[in-house]
Amino acid sequence: MSDTQVNEHLPFADAFFLYVEQPGAPVNVALIGSFEGVISLAECMEYVDSRLALIPRFLKRVVIPPLSVGPPTLQCDPHFDVSNHVHEITLRHGTDAEWKSAVSEIMSTHLDRGRPLWNITLIHGLKGDRTGMVLKVHHCLVDGIGGIGLLNALLTDTPVIPPFSRRKPNVLPPPQHEPGFGLLDDLISSCFLTGQAFLTAHSALLQMAHQASHPAAHTNGNGTHAEQVHAAVSPLACIAPLSDFARLLSELAQPTETLPYNVLCHGPQKFEWTEIPMVDIAAVRQVSGTTVNDVVLTVLSAALRRYAELHKLSVKGRKLRIVVPVNVRSEGKSSDAGNQITFLPVDIPGDIREPLQLLARVQKRVKFSKTAHGAELIALAALVLAALPPSLQSLAGAVLSRLKISLCNSICTNVPGPKTPLYLLGHKMLSSYPYVPIGGEMGMNCAVMSYNGTLFVGFTGDAQAIPDISSLAAFFRESFAELREAVSDAIPEITPPKPKAKRVARKVRAAPVSGIQATPVDRAVEAVLASV
Repeated sequence: MSDTQVNEHLPFADAFFLYVEQPGAPVNVALIGSFEGVISLAECMEYVDSRLALIPRFLKRVVIPPLSVGPPTLQCDPHFDVSNHVHEITLRHGTDAEWKSAVSEIMSTHLDRGRPLWNITLIHGLKGDRTGMVLKVHHCLVDGIGGIGLLNALLTDTPVIPPFSRRKPNVLPPPQHEPGFGLLDDLISSCFLTGQAFLTAHSALLQMAHQASHPAAHTNGNGTHAEQVHAAVSPLACIAPLSDFARLLSELAQPTETLPYNVLCHGPQKFEWTEIPMVDIAAVRQVSGTTVNDVVLTVLSAALRRYAELHKLSVKGRKLRIVVPVNVRSEGKSSDAGNQITFLPVDIPGDIREPLQLLARVQKRVKFSKTAHGAELIALAALVLAALPPSLQSLAGAVLSRLKISLCNSICTNVPGPKTPLYLLGHKMLSSYPYVPIGGEMGMNCAVMSYNGTLFVGFTGDAQAIPDISSLAAFFRESFAELREAVSDAIPEITPPKPKAKRVARKVRAAPVSGIQATPVDRAVEAVLASV
């Protein structure tokens, strides 16, 4: 096997998550899973060690130059020992409440920056003959989509245990430099990368100005949104009509209307979860002509409305601002490491109670944000920040994470996961709850991940900002049940025809969403099961 690369400069998109990390607010992503049976620590440690050649970043530690004069680098850890990264704990009672408490404690701790920024914790003693697992990775190494590639590298798609590889990557020690040479090298790298980022941002700004004045010549409507964003960022390939773009800028210039949990995060973290069958989500999506993401945002918006009302906060005329991460990887690059995302801001009315009306409005608002190229606007802002010297980037990250300004109410990330079961050492993974970090005044964020026919939903909250985070999970389930029932009621039930009799349809009690088909829900479910 070839030598593992010694130095790897972290681009701004990755380094940003190092800069914004503060005491009490670790910036890690995680997967909280449960598996059938008991998985021993020794066997798991040996197995993970054999898979590290597939995950080279797991062998590298982050090195930040003094005073951040240069960009952070990933350097091979010459003292790497897998036992520093794979641990176990045992619960006393094994209840889900105790499990969630243990997960919250694990996620509230910072990873040791003197070692590669990841660890795995096995949780023994779960009721139902299960083993829990927390796979925690710093956000500078991977985003949600890249996390799926990481998951596929560690787990297998069959219960057959693969042979443990004895081949180890040849980890080269960091090169030894004369005193002062390393600092000079960092300064040179900083100048080069800053100049490169400045030229990229300058080109993007010129391209945006040109396309804003000639939108028709650059918009063909082809490709997925991720493909369009990717093309737009490097360089910007299309821009919305100037009126839409101006309207979006006007909306984003308005301050976020805060919810009770929009306060500075100081820790510790709390984690809560719930789940919904994908077959039910598929039914709503199919008969309403919407997407899974539209459904998730609708349900989250309704849950946030209920949470606001629980805290005696008026929702009349209130607007919710939810930010959705958007993958900008090229097709076939879904397993690439690092952060290759931008963000789509979506403003949603917070006072719509009728589920189908809310779903229709969410669909409309998401479409507007896409056509107005909100994701490209955020990507452009990131390009401008990337043009700053690393020392100023570090300072900006620290300041942004402590500002008492709510850029949004919450982030909601949606990651499509494997549709078939995965296994660890032959043990089937039963659940897979995603964890997304919080920070600044985002005291609660939400992550959803589909896996093996179920949508697993994770809520991350600051213990001081949202001590009653369990109520939010309950509101999420309640809001989805309400939406599912509204969709069922909006579809006329057709009675089988009888001789000389007319078909009788039950009165529609809810306003239909554009695209609803006059087909029973069960039939719609059957039509989409294969695609879930």
